[in-house]
Amino acid sequence: MKLGTDNRRNTIIAAVLGVLAVLAVAYQFMPSSSTIASTAPAATEMPITGIHPPTGARRVTGSASGKKERAPQSLDPTLHLQQLAATEQIKYEGSGRNIFVSQAAEVVIPKVIGKPNTDNAGVKWGPPPVAAPAPIPLKFFGFASKPGEPKKIFLSKGDDVWIVGEGEIVDRRYRVIRIASASVEIQDVVGSGPAQTIPLS
Repeated sequence: MKLGTDNRRNTIIAAVLGVLAVLAVAYQFMPSSSTIASTAPAATEMPITGIHPPTGARRVTGSASGKKERAPQSLDPTLHLQQLAATEQIKYEGSGRNIFVSQAAEVVIPKVIGKPNTDNAGVKWGPPPVAAPAPIPLKFFGFASKPGEPKKIFLSKGDDVWIVGEGEIVDRRYRVIRIASASVEIQDVVGSGPAQTIPLS
């Protein structure tokens, strides 16, 4: 029977394939030498303030080929307490502005030169003066009523004469407000001014 030899051959092939798969996975996760070489100079390019390179390190700026060469990075784990103390003494002094709060520009108020005048005692405050109304061009020159009848008077304007009583309108503009024994009160309806007193002449 060939059953045993077939199983043995299949087992050997499976073992070889398994070893190859393990090596392929290990190769993917192992860092190569080219990756280490490319990342090492980048780490040395970052400047660190306050830390000086060791005295034995030397940086070559040029060579015959024209390429810049850098000294290998120092892996000295020594802690420099003097340099740390010097950095701790540095105090931040800002301008006082809060960068997290929006602030408007500072408004500069000009200073007053001399003594300001704040005395308003001489200033009179009130509404503006109202112009006096034009005088009513009517003339009161007599009475025209009889005893027991409402009072009526004579009013004239130039050559025109009117006989009117209280509440009536003269010349389509002037209203007779009140008739007294020696005067009469008349108001200009069109001008809407106050009533004016016209004496008996």
